[in-house]
Amino acid sequence: MTVSQSENVAQQEPVSIEKMTSEQKVVLGSTTLGFTLDHMDATFLSFALAPMIAELHITGAQGGIIAAMSNWGALLGSLLFGILADRIGRVKVLSYTIMLVTFATVILAFLDNTHTIYAARFLLGMGTGGEYGVSMALIAESFRASRVGRMSSITAIGGQVGAILAAILATLIMPSFGWRGLFMLGFLPLIVVYIVRRHLKETPEFEQLQSEYKTGKKKFNFATIANTPKRAYTSFVLIIMLTIQTAGYYGLMNWLPTIMRKQLGITETITAGYVNLGMIPIILGMAIGMFTFGTVLDHIGPRRAFAIFLVASALMIYVFTFAYNMWTLTILGALVGFFSNGMYGGFGAVISRLYPSEIRATAANTLMGSGRAIGAFSSVVIGWIMDNYSVATVMLSLSLMYMVSLIFMLTIPGFKKLGRN
Repeated sequence: MTVSQSENVAQQEPVSIEKMTSEQKVVLGSTTLGFTLDHMDATFLSFALAPMIAELHITGAQGGIIAAMSNWGALLGSLLFGILADRIGRVKVLSYTIMLVTFATVILAFLDNTHTIYAARFLLGMGTGGEYGVSMALIAESFRASRVGRMSSITAIGGQVGAILAAILATLIMPSFGWRGLFMLGFLPLIVVYIVRRHLKETPEFEQLQSEYKTGKKKFNFATIANTPKRAYTSFVLIIMLTIQTAGYYGLMNWLPTIMRKQLGITETITAGYVNLGMIPIILGMAIGMFTFGTVLDHIGPRRAFAIFLVASALMIYVFTFAYNMWTLTILGALVGFFSNGMYGGFGAVISRLYPSEIRATAANTLMGSGRAIGAFSSVVIGWIMDNYSVATVMLSLSLMYMVSLIFMLTIPGFKKLGRN
């Protein structure tokens, strides 16, 4: 698929957000708000994990499994909802995924054993995994290719806003109502369902695709993800990169409060609010990094953009090992978030330009879901390392993985030519 083939009916949209069409504003607003509230629900675990481990008397490795289950569920959700989105519509499926996240979060407040908690987190992962590709497909079909990087990054930033909300709510709710009270707030994403159902419509490109399905001009074929040697290798490399991205993003987000406590020598759970609020600058660094990466990607192309951020990620994660007070942890943590998680939204932009419209949501979800499922083991491994070794070992391992991602990224066929359009 050439870059020109990814152009759509929104090809002539203005550059500024203020001058976007009403349809584009609804798409960007709905997907961003969806990411915000779904990531808020998913991130509650980062702040609830330590008291859950203490109350339920589980090990660090078991806590890692709780964190990892959502990423394993994302694989099934990615495949299921990606295919449905390419067949029955992006808007319908977006609503379904958000409702599933809502249910899976709220039910956690009533569970008492690890097995049922595993199941709830698996369902949550199905919802968040399915939402990713649907949102990226909607954005790709609503904006021209040269703006997809920035717009997909804005939507991804919504996830960081959700993480900040999770930190604030955890600080306010948990001292009085505990971790169970925090999960009770999981109903909030239902707001997005109402907005989506009332205002969001299928894109003209998807309507055209449906027409071509009916006339037989196009057929849905899952094998399109790897129907040529070049595309098969590209998919393979993207899965590796997304696996490492997941290890950095979810692994750090799930364990960062615990890592910070170890670095600061804090053991009392009463100080949790202090650490939770200390994560806000780190999450802000992630959000700024995402917007910056999207802008850089649109201007210099994905190959150079990924190279810069991957090298910087490896360096900053290693340097983070030497932080032992709240100021250095916060500053270096913000820089780690800026580079390592800044790339998150860029994957959706790249995938939307490498795969045709009839497989766009499926490809985004399958590749992201596969990467999340494999990368989810990082939460378990980090938990095990934390039990047996040191924070330095955790950070050095993550640093080396980003260099592996760089090496593979440089081998993607034609990636250098996928520049600004």
